[in-house]
Amino acid sequence: MTVRLIQPTGRGFLLFDSHPDGCARLVTDMAERAQPATPANGGERPVALIIGSSSGYGLAATVAGISRYGVQGVGLCFERPPTERRTATAGWYRTIATAKLAEEAGSDFAFVNGDAFTDTTKDDVLDLIAKRFGGIDYLIYSVAAPRRTDPLTGVVHQSVIQPIGAEHVTKTLEFDSDGTPRLREIHAQPATAEETADTVKVMGGEDWSRWVDALDSRGLIRPGFTTVALSYIGSHLTSAIYRQGTIGAAKLHLESTASALGGRLSTYGGRALTSVNGAAVTQASTAIPGIALYVSLLRGVLGEDMRSPLDQSIDLWDQLLGAAPLDVDGQGRIRLDGWELAEDVQAAVTERWKVATADTIGDLADIDWFRDEVRRLYGFEVPNVDYSRLCDPDLPWPAA
Repeated sequence: MTVRLIQPTGRGFLLFDSHPDGCARLVTDMAERAQPATPANGGERPVALIIGSSSGYGLAATVAGISRYGVQGVGLCFERPPTERRTATAGWYRTIATAKLAEEAGSDFAFVNGDAFTDTTKDDVLDLIAKRFGGIDYLIYSVAAPRRTDPLTGVVHQSVIQPIGAEHVTKTLEFDSDGTPRLREIHAQPATAEETADTVKVMGGEDWSRWVDALDSRGLIRPGFTTVALSYIGSHLTSAIYRQGTIGAAKLHLESTASALGGRLSTYGGRALTSVNGAAVTQASTAIPGIALYVSLLRGVLGEDMRSPLDQSIDLWDQLLGAAPLDVDGQGRIRLDGWELAEDVQAAVTERWKVATADTIGDLADIDWFRDEVRRLYGFEVPNVDYSRLCDPDLPWPAA
């Protein structure tokens, strides 16, 4: 593919191309906000495997770990390379930028592009860890996927985003082709028992547990090893479609998996935890009915006080590395979502949700911010990027 002008074209929340310069600038800006700190262990560089390292909270955890604590290790993600017609996915370009960040920070960090659910990818990643590090201290699991092939049965399981038990009627936010916001009501049909079970197979803790098993079988778990799966609870406004729906069933399985893994890892002085993060605009979250409206209203209430995935990932690493006390709830979950679920915040968002109409939504929600955040997922609307410049989208994956 030759150099060309790259523009944000697509449908709704889905863009067809990504901007290499914008994606790189996003990573640079995140790194600049993650100020270096010294872990409680005196400065030794921890080794981490971060699964889902190219987007959302997984990307934030990778950038925060490298920039703040010099974390080294392996990042795993599943991204599409550039083709003759299309640029690569945004995660492809973000990974290139993150690899450059790690090199500049003196952090030995490699990136693997592959399907985290397959045994072949597990073998490749574990071979790399064994060769370069001899073991790991942390495993961060941040995977949001539409489907998973069970490596034991070969059956393909498809995840769905639906309520359980009864139809759910909710408001949702959409954008016309010209970017005009549109508020409408949708009817989400309940999932079948099979659809719920499939979603748990994809988004639950089974693959997380298999990663820990694989590390253990290879002798790659170091004393004091900690693994964290990233999760979400959210507001009562979205609970029917999320926490009480199929995705929520998967998150409950994730939490029960943490309990089971924690018992096994205690023999290493290790632990397994889930981290409940706050709301954010991610490529996964934009697919959930009602979430776009909720997050826009939340931003309308909080403004600049809304905590980004990077802010929360800094908090997570500070807690894991002993720079701050571990903030866990009665179920042993790390809670990074207190700013979102504070009573006054939820009361304000709920009131706006109730009165929101097509005529008032522009005053109640931060629509412009949300629309720009969606475009920033693809490297557009990023400050200090010259979008009139011709770009070469045919950039190679960073060498491991």
